[in-house]
Amino acid sequence: MTATAPAPLLDAKNLSRHYQVSRGVFKPPATVKALNGVSFSLAAGQTLAVVGESGCGKSTLARALTLIEKPTGGSLELDGTDAATAGESQVRALRQRVQMVFQNPYASLNPRKRIAQMLDEPLLLNTQLTAPERRERIAAMLSQVGLRPEHAQRYPHMFSGGQRQRIAIARAMMLQPGLLVADEPTSALDVSIQAQILNLFMDIQERTKIAYVFISHNLSVVEHIAERVMVMYLGRAVEFAPKAQLFSQPLHPYTRALLSATPSIEAARRANKIRIVGELPSPLNPPSGCSFHKRCPYAQPNCSVDVPPLRSVRGSEVACHYAEAIADGMAPSRS
Repeated sequence: MTATAPAPLLDAKNLSRHYQVSRGVFKPPATVKALNGVSFSLAAGQTLAVVGESGCGKSTLARALTLIEKPTGGSLELDGTDAATAGESQVRALRQRVQMVFQNPYASLNPRKRIAQMLDEPLLLNTQLTAPERRERIAAMLSQVGLRPEHAQRYPHMFSGGQRQRIAIARAMMLQPGLLVADEPTSALDVSIQAQILNLFMDIQERTKIAYVFISHNLSVVEHIAERVMVMYLGRAVEFAPKAQLFSQPLHPYTRALLSATPSIEAARRANKIRIVGELPSPLNPPSGCSFHKRCPYAQPNCSVDVPPLRSVRGSEVACHYAEAIADGMAPSRS
C-alpha cells in the first residue's frame, strides 16, 4: 500500500500581483506585473527557498503569502481556504496561521516596548488566554529561542543583532502558526551569528512541523536550510526543483549564473563562471518572449518571441526552450 502525500498547507496557483503606476498627466497608467503567475504548494514541515536578484518579485510574494496584500489574480489556499476570495473575517483568522520574520532586526522591533510587551501583544489580541497563561507562554518561547526569563523586561536596544532576531522569531511563533515567511532573516547578521539563527529555525521546525518560505539572496544559506528551491526572475518562476537537483544540475541559464556567482571553496565551482551581460529590465517594460533572453548567453531568435512555459525536465520544472540541451552540455551559442 503506497503512502499518500501529505495535504498541502499552502497551495498557490497562478498567483499574481499587479500594480497600476502613474506615468504623468497625459499618459495612461502603466501596469507593473510584480508577481506574474506563480504556482507552488507546501506541506507542513517543509521548507521552500525563493531566490533571485532584487526586483524579481520575492518581497511581493512574501506580502501576498502573509495576506498583507490581496492577490490580483490566481488562488492562494491556506488550510484549504482561498485567501484571494475569502471575506474579511476569514482573512483575519488566516493571518494567525501565517507569520513573518523580517530582514532587519534593528527596525522590526518597537524600541519603546519591552520584550514582554511585544510578545504579549499577539496573544492579547488573538486569544482568550489569561494573564498568567500568557506570561507562561512568553517564558516558554524565550527559552525555546535561547533567551533567559529576565530578558523579557528589557528593551530592544539592550540586545545584539542575533538576540534581536531571536526575539523577532519568538514574536512570530507566539500564535503557533503553520507557516512562517522569512524575508532575508540572516542577511543583516555576522556570518557566525547567521549559522546560529539558521540552526534555530531548523530546531523550531523539527519541534513544531512548521512550514517555511525562506527568501534569500545567499545560495549558501539556501543550500543549508531548504528542501526545494524556486528561482524567480521578473515576477515569474523560471526554475523549481529539489535542492539537490538544482545545485547539482541547474537547467535554466539564470539559475546557472546565480550559482556560478556564489563564492565557494570548491575549485570546480570557482572555475565555472557564467557572465550575465546587461541590467535587469524595467518591470514597466519587460522584454517580449522569454524575459531573460536579452541577458542569456544561449538566446536564440525564438526566445524573443515565444514565452517558455514552466515544464518538467529531468526532475526539475524549468521555463527554458533549451533546457534539455543545457542538461546535455550542448547549449547553443547566443545568436
